[in-house]
Amino acid sequence: MAVSILLIGVLGAALATNQPAALRHLVTETTGVSLSAAGTNSPLALELQKIEDQDDATAAEVDRMIQDNMEFAKKGAGVPNDELNRRIRDKLDVSRKAYLGFIQRHPNYAEGRVAYASFLHDTGDEEAEYEQLQKARDLDPTIPAVWNNLANYYGEHGPTTNAFICYEKAIQLDPTEPIYFNNFATTVYLFRKDVREFYHLNEQQVFDKAMGLYSKALSLDPTNFIMASDLAMSYYGIKPLRTNDALVAWTNALKLARDEIEREGVYIHFARIEGQAGMFADAHKRLDAVTNEMYLDTKRRVAKMLTVKEHPELATNEPIGPPIVFDAPPKKASDDEKVVQTNSPPKVP
Repeated sequence: MAVSILLIGVLGAALATNQPAALRHLVTETTGVSLSAAGTNSPLALELQKIEDQDDATAAEVDRMIQDNMEFAKKGAGVPNDELNRRIRDKLDVSRKAYLGFIQRHPNYAEGRVAYASFLHDTGDEEAEYEQLQKARDLDPTIPAVWNNLANYYGEHGPTTNAFICYEKAIQLDPTEPIYFNNFATTVYLFRKDVREFYHLNEQQVFDKAMGLYSKALSLDPTNFIMASDLAMSYYGIKPLRTNDALVAWTNALKLARDEIEREGVYIHFARIEGQAGMFADAHKRLDAVTNEMYLDTKRRVAKMLTVKEHPELATNEPIGPPIVFDAPPKKASDDEKVVQTNSPPKVP
């Protein structure tokens, strides 16, 4: 992988308030498949690999800078965000120049443009990223990651139907990559109206399509907690709630949780679903297991919702707090590359 995903958060702002889980989620949002990792031993591939390795080293150094500054800031000794961003940009410029030099020497090597596009994506320069991936696609339309990331772009900027076409193309080129299925599933879930019209499906068939794609992704990567969580979270959108299926999905996610933070997050989801199903004792037991400080406010609000649902006579007009948004899966994962928007449908060879 190229530049650290955490850089998006850094260049975007509020470093001092980032929680560890938020940092981890930021990583999972954009981590994907490295082209060079599956590449050949050709001289060009090896030359590019050296640049990517150096980029990775820079990313690790930047990550340490971020974490160290967060710790210093807690003690009142951190540098201002503007200064930290300046230092990060200086380090990123070294990687940027290395990629640009490679492209100038090898302008027709599609993988080089894809790698540079990944760097641009991680630093938030979407327009430049688009340009590089457009060129990469034209040079080699058989790279599935390019289509996946083009689909990601269309999913954010439209037209949404182009995203459907591009995900299908990525899957056609590599039906073994779980990220493509998971991203397609999330897009289907989020843009249900467009899916109904494009594929001529009813609402329940759209949900079934999303579930099928999520399930396929998880079957290809059965130990992936994030994908298991995406599948489980998608049940919130189905009315009426498929309670048993949702509980089974969260049970699977719980088995895959990698640490106590992830486990306690799953407990909160269990509590909400069990509360909706009238399983109040089970729901309160789940909440009792949540002790991490980062979840305490959400725990309090879920507990209050449970109490009101269990004892309607205790309901008051006192606001519970900001809405607890569980109804959409996390943002789609990039594939270490992303692609571009045009006003016309993408070229499908």
